[in-house]
Amino acid sequence: MNILILGSGGREHSLAWACLQNPKCDKLIVAPGNAGIDMIADCATLDINDGSAVLGLAEAEAIDLVIIGPEAPLAAGVADALRAGGFAVFGPNQAAAELEASKRFTKEVCDAAGAPTAGWARFDQAQAAKDHVRTAGAPIVVKADGLAAGKGVVVAMTEQEALAAIDDMFGGAFGAAGAEVVIEEFMEGEEASFFVLCDGEVALPVGTAQDHKRVGEGDTGPNTGGMGAYSPAPVLTQALQDQVMAQIIHPTLKEMTKRGAPYQGVLYAGLMIKNGQARLVEYNVRFGDPECQVLMMRLGAQALDLMQAVAEGRLSEARVNWADDHAMTVVMAAKGYPGNYDKGSVINGLEDTAEDAFHMVFHAGTTEAGGKITATGGRVLNVTARGATLKEARDRAYGEVEKIDWAQGFSRTDIGWRAL
Repeated sequence: MNILILGSGGREHSLAWACLQNPKCDKLIVAPGNAGIDMIADCATLDINDGSAVLGLAEAEAIDLVIIGPEAPLAAGVADALRAGGFAVFGPNQAAAELEASKRFTKEVCDAAGAPTAGWARFDQAQAAKDHVRTAGAPIVVKADGLAAGKGVVVAMTEQEALAAIDDMFGGAFGAAGAEVVIEEFMEGEEASFFVLCDGEVALPVGTAQDHKRVGEGDTGPNTGGMGAYSPAPVLTQALQDQVMAQIIHPTLKEMTKRGAPYQGVLYAGLMIKNGQARLVEYNVRFGDPECQVLMMRLGAQALDLMQAVAEGRLSEARVNWADDHAMTVVMAAKGYPGNYDKGSVINGLEDTAEDAFHMVFHAGTTEAGGKITATGGRVLNVTARGATLKEARDRAYGEVEKIDWAQGFSRTDIGWRAL
């Protein structure tokens, strides 16, 4: 098979790595890729949000399967262009991608489907939003309605924080994504991530994980795109997974089909769990990052078979074969992230890290210049390991972190603390 993966982050590096474990992968192209991906696949430079450009590459390279990693190309309708051109695609069409592209849309779908989620209201004027906050009080959650690269959410513990967030969003801090805001009730509990594959008709659970969104130890400080993750998430018991499928996933998929947008791809449900019940925090229409890294580490070669089954509409034939194992990824980020950070610092020691079925360093924001790997993003490396227990996976991951010599980088030292 000739496979094309769209994206340039740690998620896409792990997807590429998993595909290469499968003997049916003959040729692998990643666009645009990064320094780590370039070591294992061919990288192509193009605008991945341009459907005609992606279609042209797929035609020129005789691609058999396109895997779309990030949300932006999905929201831009790249999957639609590829399917219209006759290609098998892993990723939802533009209409279905609204589940991530618009918080308001997701809330409306949940209301119509009866899926449990936080109470909410939407606003396109700052004053009305502020009046709502003053009436509702804090803590409260303020979200930019559109895509904001995982950063357009403020969990405000005080009214002042919420009011400032409204000013930021309507003031253009998140561009067009903040032209509308959704304000939600604050949900208490433990967060977890639940991943389901869907081919338009069949839904197949494909794993659980827990992300660490806040930048500081003990889950303190500002929200980030994710500072680490582990899988499986012990809080998501089988009984809870059954509840989520029955009350959240299946009703959502039924509602999407009713709206003429059957869902095809991976549906990532961010959940809040309290007193043995789950409520939906948000949907993402792609694998999470860094959750994808731990899922791919555990799934290995079968990940490609599963994604191909989704793209070809034969998920009913597929099964997930889980080993009784655990995986953890630790994000190494540039100092200053998620605020301002410097780019271009050199990362040493990567040649000393292990690359096998139990250890991988997935690159997120890197480039290669003059034979050296340099940091070009906020989240830069995902140091990932697998073990028979979560403690073993943690010890292996942090053992690899120790080998990396990067004075301008940092990582949390307590990934997995809730479960451990």
